[in-house]
Amino acid sequence: MKKKDITILLVDDEPDILEIVRYNLALEGYKIETAENGVEAIDKAKKVKPQLIIMDVMMPKMDGIEACEKIRSIPDLSETVITFLSARGEDFSQVAGLDAGADDYITKPIKPKVLVSKVKALLRRFKDEEESDKMKLGDLVINREEYKILLGKEEIMLPKKEFELLALLASKPGKVFKRENILDSIWGNDVIVGGRTIDVHIRKLREKIGDERFKTVKGVGYKFVI
Repeated sequence: MKKKDITILLVDDEPDILEIVRYNLALEGYKIETAENGVEAIDKAKKVKPQLIIMDVMMPKMDGIEACEKIRSIPDLSETVITFLSARGEDFSQVAGLDAGADDYITKPIKPKVLVSKVKALLRRFKDEEESDKMKLGDLVINREEYKILLGKEEIMLPKKEFELLALLASKPGKVFKRENILDSIWGNDVIVGGRTIDVHIRKLREKIGDERFKTVKGVGYKFVI
């Protein structure tokens, strides 16, 4: 199942948390739905039948534990993955969440890149057997699983950050990725890097992959073209 076919339901009564998580997962290509409490989450889940629900524990009207139990009783949602994303990290809270039928329990705060990795791991069960982690763009093949690049018949070895930058830009050819989004996606909030870092990596990619494949949008960012 491709990312664009995967729906994730985010449930949290804090608008700021909803927006941060929504933004980072939408950037990955997932379809995102939101709800602000357990009652709304159940109604929304019945309608959109999400592959994954990320839910807070403490919410008004109905908490996450009760909502999880009710969702688990709905036959159409039996395959839905549910994880709690909560500031409550006590053992009893995590046990209660898992006992209610959740597949995982993530304690916040959590860095966006780590959350995205967790989500990918939780969604692996929906991956089609024939689907690979390869992107084919003309004569360029990007194998994200093996960190390999093929340009025609030539295999090109890239350092990790260059590979991740190429994979990000190539994931949506023609889309302009803003500099701040690139920094957050590739380097994360926990690493402070200079503004020239992206420029240097783009220059190296141009030298190895082809100058014509990367376009600079002044004052905004970069895009990959086929």
